[in-house]
Amino acid sequence: MNRTAGTGLMAFSLVLVIVGAILEFAVTATAKGFNINTVGMILLIVGIVAFFASLVVLLMGRTHRTTITEDVRQAPGGGTQRYYDSRNDVAS
Repeated sequence: MNRTAGTGLMAFSLVLVIVGAILEFAVTATAKGFNINTVGMILLIVGIVAFFASLVVLLMGRTHRTTITEDVRQAPGGGTQRYYDSRNDVAS
């Protein structure tokens, strides 16, 4: 997974936490067949677990990678010249 997957999962988990907290603590309506507060608690727990999973994905995606590009060109005097381009990137 890349870092953008971690941030998307983090945003989704925060939405789950917010909706779960609203259903658990703010809704007083009753329904037949299921308890709205139980659904809120389940969403709250799933959101918290998903938030910590997204933190793991973000922290594991922070490995540094170095890219070295070698370009060999003909020099005007008949020899060859080598050009090196080194770039440090954070994995994304």
